[in-house]
Amino acid sequence: MNTFTTGLLGLGATGAATLGYAALIERNAFTLRRFTVPVLPVGAEPVTVLHLSDLHLMPSQHRKIAWVRALARLRPDAVLNSGDNIAHPESIAPLMRAYEPFLDLPGAFVLGSNDYFAPGKRNPFNYLVGNRRPPTTPRLPTEELVERFHAAGWADLTNARGRLAVRDLDIELVGVDDPHLGYDRYEAVAGPADPNADLKVGVTHAPYTAILDRMSADGAELLIAGHTHGGQVAVPFYGALVTNCDLDTGRVKGVSRWWPGASGAPSSDAPDAAAWMHVSAGLGTSPYAPVRFACRPEATLLTLIERPRRAADRP
Repeated sequence: MNTFTTGLLGLGATGAATLGYAALIERNAFTLRRFTVPVLPVGAEPVTVLHLSDLHLMPSQHRKIAWVRALARLRPDAVLNSGDNIAHPESIAPLMRAYEPFLDLPGAFVLGSNDYFAPGKRNPFNYLVGNRRPPTTPRLPTEELVERFHAAGWADLTNARGRLAVRDLDIELVGVDDPHLGYDRYEAVAGPADPNADLKVGVTHAPYTAILDRMSADGAELLIAGHTHGGQVAVPFYGALVTNCDLDTGRVKGVSRWWPGASGAPSSDAPDAAAWMHVSAGLGTSPYAPVRFACRPEATLLTLIERPRRAADRP
């Protein structure tokens, strides 16, 4: 066997091992991220928010269901759900089992494309080149999903505003339907944040920059999103290649700052005007592309603490 053939076989074996790891191990290696975000009024006690996103749940995914249920040990004060919960018409009951420990908590939700339409077979490279097409797959039981969340008392932020009472805090919420499908109607909920609220939060499934700009310009101090899967396949020591929207790859997951305008770039004119933003890499994948590489599936516990004192806060 010559050196060239040996090299090809070695590359093939490495590729097969990498694909096996991504499909069989990492996509099930669920992890909990923790971030501290300074957005509360001065003097407020910390509160914890569990951010769940992009489960893409199939009825047979018992390991994922058990892992989500076990997050109850964190005893969060509230839950925010940024969509893409299901991937099968029979996923509602298993999803409610996963969420059961949290349904009595203050919560809010928006919907993603896979809360409306079943996933379909497609070229996985379309994800890398940003090919965005209207879905043609069968509808999922969206109405039943929404009814279950309503029954739990979670605030429906589908192109809507809402309010959560969390401990002693009055949290104002604004949300949109999925911008990736073009269902967002921010003009229906646009307007300045209530100055009497203790915290203003914007929630969207897909973090498209136009929505982030409008929410933060209207006074949202914290932005919550999912959709990106953290890039789903990342390059070690480099990061994500794509975000599946127009967000830059530097904010594909985790906590960052967002200034209104100029795609969130820092503004010297208003250095304090930035919102904090958390984008979840989510817990699932499409059943037709069940891989993760250098991007573990995740849920996040956000600990909200008081913001730094500003001149206006001092007596």
